[in-house]
Amino acid sequence: MIQAIFFDFNGVIIDDERLQMAAYQEVLCEHSIDLTESDYFAALGMDDKTFVRTAFARANKTLTDEVLGSVLAGKGERHRALIEDELPLFPGVVTFLRATSRSYQLGLVSMASLNEIDYVIGRAKLQSLFAVVVSAEDVTVCKPAPDCYRMALEKLNEQRRSERQASLTPRECLVAEDSPPGIESGKAAGMRTLGVTNTVAEAALRAAGADVVTHSLADWNVDAVRHVFS
Repeated sequence: MIQAIFFDFNGVIIDDERLQMAAYQEVLCEHSIDLTESDYFAALGMDDKTFVRTAFARANKTLTDEVLGSVLAGKGERHRALIEDELPLFPGVVTFLRATSRSYQLGLVSMASLNEIDYVIGRAKLQSLFAVVVSAEDVTVCKPAPDCYRMALEKLNEQRRSERQASLTPRECLVAEDSPPGIESGKAAGMRTLGVTNTVAEAALRAAGADVVTHSLADWNVDAVRHVFS
């Protein structure tokens, strides 16, 4: 039975994949690098540093630490400006998070930077819902490697042991993801997976091994989680 739910961030909680792409296109253009839509979506699951290194390598351009820092800072500023007026949270996701937090322990597991995550969940007043947060700074490899989800479970079990609660197994955890690398990451960590078609088609999520695929978390509630993932 599911005892914890781990949520991806970009593409699951915040509808900003195309905003991320636009921010990257603008800042990479300053370095004469074109970023196509196919380039961007082929890189789902990467953290920002890996993404920038990949973009420069694809363009056969040298990337120094100074330029890397400048690109990351520029992308962060542009992305922040794009969501400043209104947070583009997916419909129904806040309701689902609040409902599930009363029955399950929640975690947020993302390759986004902690600064980006904190800004969004702070503005949305969601911090108290997540028992653990794993960001790009916590792991050395990106999704589809299972490290981030293993780290989330390790952090959660540390909390549980400190509260004299039994540790959870991977099979007691559900992962909500919008990308094939994310689904593969959760599966490799031994967890159940719920694919959400916010970013890619259902077929791609099923091909990655998603146990269940949904078109929106707005269609889900606690009873549905219990029934489907019993």
